[in-house]
Amino acid sequence: MTEASGFEEGSITSDELRYFRMHSGGVGLFISPVANVSVSGKGFEGELAITDDRYLPGLTKMASAMKQNGTKAILQIFHAGRMSNSKILRGERPVSASSVAAERPNAEVPRELTGDEIDQIITDFGEGTRRAIQAGFDGVELHGANTYLLQQFFSPHSNRRTDKWGGDVDGRMSFALAVIKRCHEVIQQYADHPFILGYRLSPEEIETPGIRLADTLHLVDVLCGQPLDYLHISMGYAWRTSLNDQADTEPLILKIKRQVAGRLPLIAVGSVEKPADAEKVMAAGIDFVALGREMLREPNWVQKVAADDEAGIRYTISEQDLDELGITPAMWNFLIVRLKSAMHISNQPDYDKDQFDHKLAPHEGA
Repeated sequence: MTEASGFEEGSITSDELRYFRMHSGGVGLFISPVANVSVSGKGFEGELAITDDRYLPGLTKMASAMKQNGTKAILQIFHAGRMSNSKILRGERPVSASSVAAERPNAEVPRELTGDEIDQIITDFGEGTRRAIQAGFDGVELHGANTYLLQQFFSPHSNRRTDKWGGDVDGRMSFALAVIKRCHEVIQQYADHPFILGYRLSPEEIETPGIRLADTLHLVDVLCGQPLDYLHISMGYAWRTSLNDQADTEPLILKIKRQVAGRLPLIAVGSVEKPADAEKVMAAGIDFVALGREMLREPNWVQKVAADDEAGIRYTISEQDLDELGITPAMWNFLIVRLKSAMHISNQPDYDKDQFDHKLAPHEGA
């Protein structure tokens, strides 16, 4: 849940700590806003960094703030790759698997990473995991979705390499597998208690060439054999059907569940707002239900559901309540620029909840 409220150089702020305390404590698992593992991996302003040991004191406070009432604290880590620009990177050109620009307005052509640089980023993911362990988090989630670097290596659009990091579908997943392997090794070396390693992915891309469902189902099959603790499927609508095959009406999450076949716990997310929405996901046999935008509007969603107080749940958000919700001006600007009416702003025109059934949500990248 991006909140864009960190200091410019990546340190955590007191506003963020307040936000974490307010929004944790009801859910079983709190997955943090993303933190970059490499200096070249910063994707937006106000983003957390986990690139150096100097961030450990703040990260320790962050883990503690997230662990209210037994909630498990998961630190999401990533490298933005080409989902950045030279302004955010202070004059440096963005990097990616290949020198291919994203198909979005004003996207810069990234610089292709060298083999040594790829090895260093794999090491950076491991070091980020070590810092998460030392800061007291209960796990890390590798953000391989929303067109960030892990996905860029898997995508035939952004990865045109002919070395061991590219080529066919198996070659393109080699970077993700190397990152998982390194993080697992670090967990074995440094964690003195069970430490969670999750992986987040986006099932399809709309670019041509791009990731298609057959690629993802193969990736899922391989990931189920890796030392992972869960898969998190990133979509703006939990029941989305194929973006590329309009004739296929089976929700993607059910196809993925069938491929997983019980080998790993599965997290579904996307426009889950009401208890009935969560119950629908649970009834389909999905292990975990994730709430995103709704948790911004209603930090006590879980507590109110448990108390049979659905009538007290907030399904809209007012600009007058932002401080009460711990939402900073920077975060609010990020939300309304990226998500607009999808935030259910109380005094503005609302959106059709099912609009993300057939298209990417704005926060899913491009």
